[in-house]
Amino acid sequence: MPWSVAGPDLSLQTCIILAMQLPEPDRRFSIAPMMDHTTRDYRYFARGLSRHALLYTEMVTTGALIHGDAARFLAYSDREHPLALQLGGSDPEALAQCAAMAESWGYDEVNLNVGCPSDRVQNNRIGACLMADPDLVAAGVEAMQRHCRIPVTVKHRIGINGHETWDELVHFVARVAEAGCRTFIVHARIAILEGLSPKENREVPPLRYDWVHALKRQFPELEIIINGGFDTIDACREQLEHVDGVMVGRAAYHSPWLLAAVDPLIFGAPAPVQSRDAALDAFLPYVQQRLAEGVPLKTMTRHIMNLFHGCHGGRRFRRYLSENAHKPDAGIEVLQDAVGQVSDNGALL
Repeated sequence: MPWSVAGPDLSLQTCIILAMQLPEPDRRFSIAPMMDHTTRDYRYFARGLSRHALLYTEMVTTGALIHGDAARFLAYSDREHPLALQLGGSDPEALAQCAAMAESWGYDEVNLNVGCPSDRVQNNRIGACLMADPDLVAAGVEAMQRHCRIPVTVKHRIGINGHETWDELVHFVARVAEAGCRTFIVHARIAILEGLSPKENREVPPLRYDWVHALKRQFPELEIIINGGFDTIDACREQLEHVDGVMVGRAAYHSPWLLAAVDPLIFGAPAPVQSRDAALDAFLPYVQQRLAEGVPLKTMTRHIMNLFHGCHGGRRFRRYLSENAHKPDAGIEVLQDAVGQVSDNGALL
């Protein structure tokens, strides 16, 4: 992939000025990057429910982009914008090269993962373990900004075990902000790097929303986005009284119809669809196109299993897809027949 015009010969200050001249994504509501979940198929479907939510890719490691099939990880539909690429890595040179790729592929933002607690990423100095080394994170952010003009953001925890004090959190944010980062997406839990699984790290450490609110007061000039534990739009709206935006994870995936309220209630814009039937109808041409490309139906239908959750026939919809979408000859008719199992389309009021 070609390098950005903002190459290594430009000063960091010049790169930041160039980046500030580009429009920033509206981050009032975003869907968190989730491994095996926020694939291009899910993102296309989610965009049919909200035109304005900022979408994120799964975390992609720098090694996968530089040494693997970059197109497999970076390809997306233009309909997915606004769209951010999340990177996992710690080597500044590799991060810079991948940030340039993100820009050349047309992403609206590139985000550095400093929050994932899994053992696999820790062994490669990726994710939450980097909170113990603010200087390295700052070096990575600075290198990324030198080689792209799109916004460079950081997603992190409020701490990790052994580095979980308020002063350490403030030092981390201040140091990375010195490197030019203006947007911090803060998961309001510490990460416990030994003894807890990634799933447990999303549930066991207590949420400290007050710390994220305090970060915004400490750094009013920065954009602070809060993440962790939100499962209703009303809860998100309450947070906007304290911070600049809210990122929602599992709730947006497991209860996708929640997204239909995002545009009217967060952005003050009309909802793109008025019923779940309409949301599925809008998804069908994309499914047909991907089937023609050789993508199995089950790859796409796994993301919409809970679309009719709470509707009469919603369980039959899920069961029908589970029993039929995996078959080798499964086509668009499987989805159409599945919808026939539902007698309540859950229309917006």
